[in-house]
Amino acid sequence: TFTVQEAVETIGFGRFHIALFLIMGSTGVAEAMEIMLIAVVSPLIRCEWQLQDWQVALVTTMVFFGYMVFSIVLGFLADRYGRWKILLLSFLWAAYFSLLTSFAPSYIWFVFLRAMVGGGVSGHAQGMEENKQIVAMCSCFNLFLSLGKVFWLAGSLLIIGLASVVNPTIGWRWLIRIASIPSILLILVFKFIPESARYNVSTGNVAAALATLQMIAKMNGAAMPEGVLKEPAKGRRGRFKDLIHPKYLRTTLQIWIIW
Repeated sequence: TFTVQEAVETIGFGRFHIALFLIMGSTGVAEAMEIMLIAVVSPLIRCEWQLQDWQVALVTTMVFFGYMVFSIVLGFLADRYGRWKILLLSFLWAAYFSLLTSFAPSYIWFVFLRAMVGGGVSGHAQGMEENKQIVAMCSCFNLFLSLGKVFWLAGSLLIIGLASVVNPTIGWRWLIRIASIPSILLILVFKFIPESARYNVSTGNVAAALATLQMIAKMNGAAMPEGVLKEPAKGRRGRFKDLIHPKYLRTTLQIWIIW
């Protein structure tokens, strides 16, 4: 018998890992563009709707409020129904409400729609988990994961560059529409992303996990380990109250404050 970890180590690093890294890393580009969009649009909506300082600040607050609420919900759903499904849903959600934002007739609608975008963007984190679950198990690739931060930087620079060209010419509404394009393009390539083998094994779907591993091996031109894929021993799942357990409370509070 062999485990998912042993299979990934046997298959080794190859074309599949590069393709997955680029696709999943690109979620950082889309996420950065949607989050940083507020910084380059706020001065324009302030003038258009004659907003006060607190109203401009409320836009950013509501984006991250939506992010906070939906990250909990989508994280729970991803553990239950799989990361691939929730990742796809989050991109559809974020792209849909982002496009709607460009047609917002008033400030109230703008705030509400951007909060919904923040909720959708929170699901992009499942893409990073998908990346880590499939890729990080290969020890030869651990150092390469740090390069993932480059995608967020690229998205931030891209939206600022676009804003400098689009805002003065065709306006902030077109900037929002253009910023939605990366999310839409990523939706089209999701069919090339498999569900995490580790997740499938943890839910008892060994056949799907084996199919994923065989596909990875084929793309990498490697052989699968001999034997039968076995399920891991069932362990107790984490609970929310574990975060405030005396053992983890200090770390939990530090992370909450940092973020």
